[in-house]
Amino acid sequence: MPSDPIILAFDTSAAHCAAALLQGESILLSRAEPMSRGQAERLMPLLEEVLAEADCTWRDLTAIGVGIGPGNFTGIRISVSAARGLALGLGIPAVGVSGFDALAEIGDGLPAIRAPREQVYVALPGQEPALMAQDQAESLGPLILNDDAKAQVQAIARLAAQNWQSTTTPPAPLYVRPADAAPSKDAPPVLLEE
Repeated sequence: MPSDPIILAFDTSAAHCAAALLQGESILLSRAEPMSRGQAERLMPLLEEVLAEADCTWRDLTAIGVGIGPGNFTGIRISVSAARGLALGLGIPAVGVSGFDALAEIGDGLPAIRAPREQVYVALPGQEPALMAQDQAESLGPLILNDDAKAQVQAIARLAAQNWQSTTTPPAPLYVRPADAAPSKDAPPVLLEE
């Protein structure tokens, strides 16, 4: 196994499936595929392709980095559950990285993550993350939007590399608002007794 830590990072919190492999301070390989659906089916094959292309195996990994949101509820659950499962199976730490932290690593400005209906998620200094209209967020200053999935997943890899040794808890989704989906209002099925 190489002496420099190897971090595999991935993110499916928006309309993409993205992965990056970092060794030491160098990004060995990164990919981002735009997709509105199908991240669950594409994530593991994409990770295997990235590892194979970089001539690495799962056992070479030092840690996992994963985007925890905010963003698409299903996409966040896909990545976080995959990261937790891989970390458990490989016996390595998984580091959750918020989209806000990843975007702040990319550039200067207010990190803003696109949401439905011309809204964005923002995390103002000293405040809880919030959902607001994009034009309202733009009035606060220049925005760093999550439009470059490849740059974002590379930032996740770099932040995971900085924090993997001090991580003590598994990654958990970062949700800013409740899900749009509601429980079924249909009556539950009648259970038949034998």
